[in-house]
Amino acid sequence: MKPFKVVLLSASLASLAACHPNTNTGTTTSAADNVATVNGTAISRNMYDFYIKNALQGKDPSTLTQQQKNEALDNLVRGELVVQQADKDGITKDPQTMDMIQLSRMNAVQQAFSEHFVKENKPTEEELKKEYDAQVAQLPHTEYHVEHILVSSADAANAIIAQLGKGAKFEDLAKKQSSDSSKDQGGDLGWQTPDRMVKPFSDAMVSLKPGEYTHVPVQTQYGWHVIKLTETRPLSPPDFEKVKDRVSQIVLGKKFKAYVDGLLAKAQIDKKM
Repeated sequence: MKPFKVVLLSASLASLAACHPNTNTGTTTSAADNVATVNGTAISRNMYDFYIKNALQGKDPSTLTQQQKNEALDNLVRGELVVQQADKDGITKDPQTMDMIQLSRMNAVQQAFSEHFVKENKPTEEELKKEYDAQVAQLPHTEYHVEHILVSSADAANAIIAQLGKGAKFEDLAKKQSSDSSKDQGGDLGWQTPDRMVKPFSDAMVSLKPGEYTHVPVQTQYGWHVIKLTETRPLSPPDFEKVKDRVSQIVLGKKFKAYVDGLLAKAQIDKKM
């Protein structure tokens, strides 16, 4: 195992100050609950465990060696010393530093609140299926196997259309004249849905029948296209069970937004800008 990496001392002062114990919170711990004291300020076991948990990013803390555990504690001790010195030097009273601390606290509280909200507002199966149906309704129902030839001017595109009218093969013209990387595949872009393509291209694509090509050049920000539709096929939506977690995130996101919107509607807010 690699040595336990120090992360605390490389953090911003705001993060260090945010971890600094607040003696005015009314929270007390017994000496047995502390892993160290630094100039009389306790570092609690809860804080140590929280630090370990975040430093390991989900890995099992039991895999740490005693040396790594000691290094982690040393990191916290050093961090506490830096914060204490910052207090003495008046740095934590600097307006910019105080703003950093306030923002750090706001982010931490928002994170904790959102996690609590998720636990207390788990979507029902009915809510999930309703959202799933709404998402599916917005999905394209057809895929298009499409080819194109990209050139730099309308005149060049019209010349290609004229050659196609005389019997030239689309794939051959694409290989010779297209400036797109798909030229090596004869202009073949594979299976596409309208939402993946820029609007002028997708509009032209869905207007074609299999075997047809555009008789008027289609302009996009990439240049001028001659587009050919090879075939279409129905596009089945993803299975509910496979996307259930993603749907749950969408439902929770909407619930949380609605909740905060409710707080906003009740709040007295006086904006100065």
